[in-house]
Amino acid sequence: MNKINKLNTESSDKFLKSISTVGAWTGLSRIFGLIRDISTTSLLGASVFHDIFVITLKIPNMFRRFFAEGAFNQAFVPIYADFQKNNDVKETINYLNSIAGFLITFLFFFSILVLIFAPIFILIFAPGFYFDPTKKDIAITTLRIMFPYLALISLVAFAGGIQNSHGKFSIPAATPMIFNLCLIISAVYVAPKYNMPVYVLAWGVLLAGFIQLLVQYFPLHTIDRIPRPKLNFGNTGLKKFLKLILPAILAGGIIQINLLIDTIFASLLETGSPTWLYVSDRLIQFPMGIFAIAIGTVLLPSLSNIDVNNDKVSFIASLQKGQRFVIFIGIPSLIGLFFCAEDLISTIFFRGEFKVTDVYQSSYSLMAFSFGLPFFMLMKVLTPAFFARKDTKTPMYVALLSLLINATLNYVLAFIFDYGHVGIAIGSSVAALLSVLILEIILLRDGFIEIKNPLNRFNFAIMMASSFLILFLYNFTNKTELISMTQIERLIYLGFEIIIAISIYFIVARLVSGKSLIKQFN
Repeated sequence: MNKINKLNTESSDKFLKSISTVGAWTGLSRIFGLIRDISTTSLLGASVFHDIFVITLKIPNMFRRFFAEGAFNQAFVPIYADFQKNNDVKETINYLNSIAGFLITFLFFFSILVLIFAPIFILIFAPGFYFDPTKKDIAITTLRIMFPYLALISLVAFAGGIQNSHGKFSIPAATPMIFNLCLIISAVYVAPKYNMPVYVLAWGVLLAGFIQLLVQYFPLHTIDRIPRPKLNFGNTGLKKFLKLILPAILAGGIIQINLLIDTIFASLLETGSPTWLYVSDRLIQFPMGIFAIAIGTVLLPSLSNIDVNNDKVSFIASLQKGQRFVIFIGIPSLIGLFFCAEDLISTIFFRGEFKVTDVYQSSYSLMAFSFGLPFFMLMKVLTPAFFARKDTKTPMYVALLSLLINATLNYVLAFIFDYGHVGIAIGSSVAALLSVLILEIILLRDGFIEIKNPLNRFNFAIMMASSFLILFLYNFTNKTELISMTQIERLIYLGFEIIIAISIYFIVARLVSGKSLIKQFN
């Protein structure tokens, strides 16, 4: 145990520095993402057009997270770490070239397939649109314009995986800002000039993909890792990659698969439901992006390198640190989003075509999603522990079980109990909770998690800090309705609310634990 604690202490600075780098860039990107969503909701409101835009955008984004950020990198990075350890530059380059050749070929034919059979994809992913002729035609056109974005952004993620493996996190983390900026410009300056602004937004998505890909050239050139695509199925690394990629597609996309199910059910509900879920999900993704995704991004190459060296002690220490970080941040994020749901949505989105009813409906689903936030975040930490050891099958089985649970709960809660879009959010949260419990049990069984006394100072500090946070927010948020204020008043009030809440949590945690922030994760 002393050895683990020593390793924790020695690596905390480096670990937190890497997380802070990724988190800072990702956080900035998320801010621009919120501005993007403000721009699109202000332009279209919770209308049929915005429903179509958010659902059709989810289709390439879902495949992006499967093929690129999710499955692809989780299958690619551990194998790349093996090649890097052997210091065989030629074999490493051959592996990169083979992967690039396979990826480009696959994405080309897959994109052509979707463009040809776009109506079928609308039927699968948004059945509620398919049986409405007007919605169907607009959705098909929008999907065909933006879907090639998948090929471009998958190559961007490939480039990011290479950079992350070399300890270069800044450019991959900052790149999404380009997407948000393109959409903001499209929504504010270009789209209002056209009769069908949703098509302009779709073209903005495609343009963003091209620019993001161009940005990757110089960072890859700096580390001398620009792939030269070559389709070579005989490459040893590619063979290993293909064995891992299929189960990783399911395993790495637990959240995305469940969000897809949410989208399908939402398209069958009343107009506005997809937008309400989208808005609440965007706010859930904010702490996810800043903290959980940042941790997962740093953990995967780190754990892969540790596993190559067969250092189980360091593996346990790193995984433990990642979980502590998520718990420390995830709990107050849950509390804050739950109590401040209406305040956040009214301040950020209440303008233009986004009406009072939309604020209330979105806040209800945000409150339901907030209960699943710590578990959404923990999955970003736990799944790399499997992928780093080249075990993609175990998370795959968990993902399939999660799918079944989520689909069942969505149907029961949304339609039988008539909770609508709120029922969908509850179903996703419960599915995430059960997935995390199963992953934790498996890691505990395999000896990669150590059971410790839950009544320790770290947990007590979180409990006390969270109690004071709940007490403050319960009383503060009930004082007034922000929706009745002006935009400036709402912004000032919410800013004051957030600053006080964060201060209370960190001060109480520091006083109770008696340790610095870094030491709290040890």
